[in-house]
Amino acid sequence: MDGTKVLIVDDEAQIRRFLRIALEAHGFQVVEAIRGQDAVARAASENPDIVILDLGLPDMDGKAVVGRIREWSSVPILVLSVRQAEAEKVAALDAGADDYVVKPFGIAELLARLRALARKRRPDAGPAEPAELTVGELHIDLARREVRVAGRAVRLTRKEFDLLAMLARNAGRIVTHPQLLRQVWGRAHENDVHYLRVFIGQIREKLDDDPAHPRFILNEPGVGYRLLLP
Repeated sequence: MDGTKVLIVDDEAQIRRFLRIALEAHGFQVVEAIRGQDAVARAASENPDIVILDLGLPDMDGKAVVGRIREWSSVPILVLSVRQAEAEKVAALDAGADDYVVKPFGIAELLARLRALARKRRPDAGPAEPAELTVGELHIDLARREVRVAGRAVRLTRKEFDLLAMLARNAGRIVTHPQLLRQVWGRAHENDVHYLRVFIGQIREKLDDDPAHPRFILNEPGVGYRLLLP
C-alpha cells in the first residue's frame, strides 16, 4: 500500500495517533482532520485515496460530511464509529459511505477493508473530479459550495448551486432538461421544466448574465442549457 493516502477524520487524539502509527507502518500516507468542515476542505485539497471517518464530530454529524464530500467526489469512505445500531449503519451507507466498522476494531480487519477500498480507486479508474471548476470568469468551489465571477462572490441557494455546478461539469456541452431535473430535483420531476426556467433565471440575475447576450448560460430551446466556454 505504499503511497496510498488516507485522510483520518476523528476528534479523539488517541484514535488518530493509533491509526497513524498502524497505517504508516503498512506503507500508507496519513493526513488528519478533527472537525467536519476541515474534513471536507482536506478531502478537496489533499485528494486522498481513502477517507476514514468518525460520525461523532464536534461541529457536524459524520453522515453530513459524507454527503458533502459525495457532492463532488467518489473517494472511498470508511466509517469508523462506536454507533452500533443498524439504522446508523444504513443511514451512513445510504449517505454515500462505502464501508462501516464499529469501534473497538481489530487492526488486521481494518487494514483488509482499506486494501479492498484502495482497489476501488485503481490508477486505471480515471482521474478524480477536481474540487474546483473554472470556466472563463466563473469559478466554482465544489467542496465549499462557493461561486465567484471575476473575483466577486455570488451567493446561490442550494439548488441554484447544484444546477450551475452540473452545467460547469459539462461546460461547452448541452445538458438536457431531463438530465438537469433528475440530478437536482429527482426522477419524479423530470417533466417539470418550469422549475428550470425559474431557477436558471435566478442564476442569470445573480451572475449578471443577460439572456439576450449571454456570457455564461445559453438556452437551447426545447432541449436544455449549455455553459458557454470562453
